[in-house]
Amino acid sequence: MTKPLRLSLALAACLVAASAPALSQTLELGTNGLRVLPDDRRGPDYDRDRRPPPPPRGPPPGISEREAARIARSEGMREIDDVFRQRRTVRVEGADRRGYDMTVILDARTGDVIDVR
Repeated sequence: MTKPLRLSLALAACLVAASAPALSQTLELGTNGLRVLPDDRRGPDYDRDRRPPPPPRGPPPGISEREAARIARSEGMREIDDVFRQRRTVRVEGADRRGYDMTVILDARTGDVIDVR
């Protein structure tokens, strides 16, 4: 490399390094006049680092599969084959005391019986 090219590259690197602290500040013009805000104290509308909250952990809210089976038994179901949780309902499939197929549909939050087929 030639000497002038090296000198210009060194000058450009110094200018970039000197401007980095200036980029981490913000000017705010408000009722109190002009203020310089550091990077961590930007205005209320600045959402660069905000992320949506993580989804809740643990069992889904509402009744459990065991509670759904207990409610289905109280509706006349004797053998329980499967319990399906959908968005707002819980479907319990099984058979009654005579062996006929039976389905009980429950509200997933409260456990109220919606339908018995």
